[in-house]
This record gives sequence, structure tokens and C-alpha cells, in this order.
Amino acid sequence: MTFRIGCGAGFQGDRIDPAKDLAERGALDVLVFECLAERTIALAQQARLEDPNGGFDPLLERRLRACLPGCARNGTKIVTNMGAANPRAAGECARAIVAELGLPLTVAAVTGDDVSDRIADYRLDEIGETAGALGARLVSANAYIGVTGIVDALSRGADIVICGRASDPALFLAPLVHHFGWEMSDYTRLGRGTLIGHLLECSAQITGGYFADPGKKDVPNIAHIGFPLAEVSADGNAVITKLPGTGGLVTPATCTEQMLYEIHDPAAYVQPDVIADFSDVTFEQVGPDRVALRDADGRAPTGWLKVSVAYRDGWQGEGQISYAGANAHARAELAAAILDERLKEAGITERLSQVLGTEHDLRLRYAARCPDRATAQTVAQEVEALYLCGPAAGGGVTKSVKEIIAIASTLFPAAEVSTCAQLMEPHHEIA
Repeated sequence: MTFRIGCGAGFQGDRIDPAKDLAERGALDVLVFECLAERTIALAQQARLEDPNGGFDPLLERRLRACLPGCARNGTKIVTNMGAANPRAAGECARAIVAELGLPLTVAAVTGDDVSDRIADYRLDEIGETAGALGARLVSANAYIGVTGIVDALSRGADIVICGRASDPALFLAPLVHHFGWEMSDYTRLGRGTLIGHLLECSAQITGGYFADPGKKDVPNIAHIGFPLAEVSADGNAVITKLPGTGGLVTPATCTEQMLYEIHDPAAYVQPDVIADFSDVTFEQVGPDRVALRDADGRAPTGWLKVSVAYRDGWQGEGQISYAGANAHARAELAAAILDERLKEAGITERLSQVLGTEHDLRLRYAARCPDRATAQTVAQEVEALYLCGPAAGGGVTKSVKEIIAIASTLFPAAEVSTCAQLMEPHHEIA
């Protein structure tokens, strides 16, 4: 019997209807929601600082309400990183939804990826200093954990497993390790499971989304594109497919593009549990929208985990204004020159102006990096002031001010990161 695992989200803002379809018609063993990126978790950490009960995915409730009834009816478990910066709070939210819907499901939260309290001495090459040198500017430091905590939760009977910054493929690899009983030293199977996770993790990107190019790579019915699933064998080989009647396509070309996505070296894709080797992988079309993948491999992991360190790096003030009609481009350029002069006098040196649009219908975007909120507000206000203190016939001003959260990376010893899976019902912890 093959194990059926599907992807219900490839990023935080992904569509929900295709995931609901998978939950209802996919006959899945596990449905994975992969919703984190480096900046996503940094913003989630920032939200948690403002609200100790926040910091998890804002679409968690909507996704669960849409998909839980189908998952419960079909015996499909859910694994997700929608816990972001606060897996426990996300778990409590999920437990409340489960109780409200009257479903007999157990929720688990996996923690341990937050290493903020131990990162001070580690050097961040992007900024040329240690994390400790950031001082109060440090927002978070999250390690890319592997499968251990997720496998523990599934082994204790969890139906919904919510974690934070797990490695993307690990969300898919963990259910395979649990179901098939793969040893953590079986690097060939771990490499194959990692390939499956990497292929599925971006949802519709392997079913024709981000692939379509009209007249060159046509994708049928892309408006109703389906999300992917894999039929996995005990040896780790699999078939990638999608639900009948959904839009999109699954071909060796879509699979190849996704396999190479974000891969520096196909022979050495470094993950927490394995260094996966995709160099000898083959894809074969074995039916309509069915592609068999074979021969991934792997070897022992490095013993180090990537850590994404988020830190406050100033503020951005931005404004936009439109100019239309004859001589619009010259008026937009004049507006940018006026802003340059005024903001230079205010001591703002990092500035960017862009004139966007067609010859007679243009929009000036002006942004500047600033040391604090008040200075950033000055930038936005100066754009608005162009209404009467700038070129003729400007209109449609928009303004924004936001804090800049930057990301740097380092490596952290895997042996010093310990994950913990907490079952939310009943309350106890799994070491």
C-alpha cells in the first residue's frame, strides 16, 4: 500500500479552496500546510512581542475550519508550520476549533526551534558581527529543525501537529518516517523522502503554477489549479499527481523545475536529517498528470542547523503619487528631484525613486530608509506635500511607514537543539 501525502499550502497567503478539495477528495493519510519563510517568522516574532498570545499564522483558523471536517471524515492527519513564532498558542487555537466542531482529534505543538537565548556568540556573516552585538535590535533566532518532534507527536497519536521553524521538506519527511518506520540512519530513504517534500512544499508550483508562460508553457484551466499529492512507496520512491478534474498539469518539466527551485547543489541539498542527493533522479510520465520519481539518495547530515536571525534594521518611509497627460514624465521626474533635495536637507541619505507606468499615465514611487519612525513619517509627508508644493496635477497619493526587519543566517550545533512535542489534549509533554 502506498502512503498518500498532499500539500495544502506553499506559503502563508496560499489559496484555501484547493486544500479543502484535497481534504475532501484526496483520500490522504496526511495533509501538510507549509506556510513559513524567513521573513514570515521574523514578522511573527514581532507580532508575539506585541501580543504574547499571537505570533502564529493569521490564516490558521480559516484553513482549519475549511479542511478539518474533510480530514476528520477521511482519517487524514495534518502537519503544519503555521505555529510560526508561537506553536503553543497556535495549538490552543486549533484545540478550540476542534472542540467547537465536535471532532475527536488530538492537537500537538512542537517547540524547540527558538534559540534566541543561545545565539549571542555566533557570527552573522551578512553583517560581519555576532548576534550578541545586535543587542536590543535582535528580534528572533530560529533553527531549522528536522523530523524528530513531529515524529514523536505522530507516534503519540496526534492528529494535528503544529510546529514553528521546521525545515520545509521535514514537514513531509516526518510522516513518512513515522508511517514506514524508516531508521534515521537510512540516508537513502531519508534523501528520497526529502525529495518528495521538496517537490510538494510549494503547492501549485509543481502543478503548473509559477510554471505557466502563455504560448511557451501553456497550463490548462489554471484558474482552478489543483494542489499536488504524492503516492509514496516503502522504498521512498513515489508518484506525483493531483486530483481528477482540477486545473493545472503534472509533467517531468513541472517536476524538474520544482526540484531545482532553491537548490544550490542538487548533489548536496543540506537538511537537518540528511544531505539529500538529487543528481541521479529520474522523472517518468506514467499517466495523465502522473509522474514517477526515482533514485534520490542521501548521506549523513552535517551536525549543524541553519538559524535565521531577525533583527530591527531601521524604518522605511514611502509615498506614491500619480501624474497623467501631456508631459507627465517630466513632471514625475521633477517631483522626484524635489523630494531628493528636501529629504537631503533633512539628512536622509538612503533614497530610491521609481517612475512606473506608460508615457502619459505615470506613478512616482519614492522610498527612503530612516533611523526611526518619525523620520520615516517625514518621507511620507513630503510626498503628500507635493499636492500643492510640487509639479502640476499630481494626485492619488498613498503613504506608508513600516519598520524594517532584516534577516541574517548562521549555523548552530544540532546537538544543542532539543525539540519537544506537547499534546494539547490531554496536557502532558513528550520529551
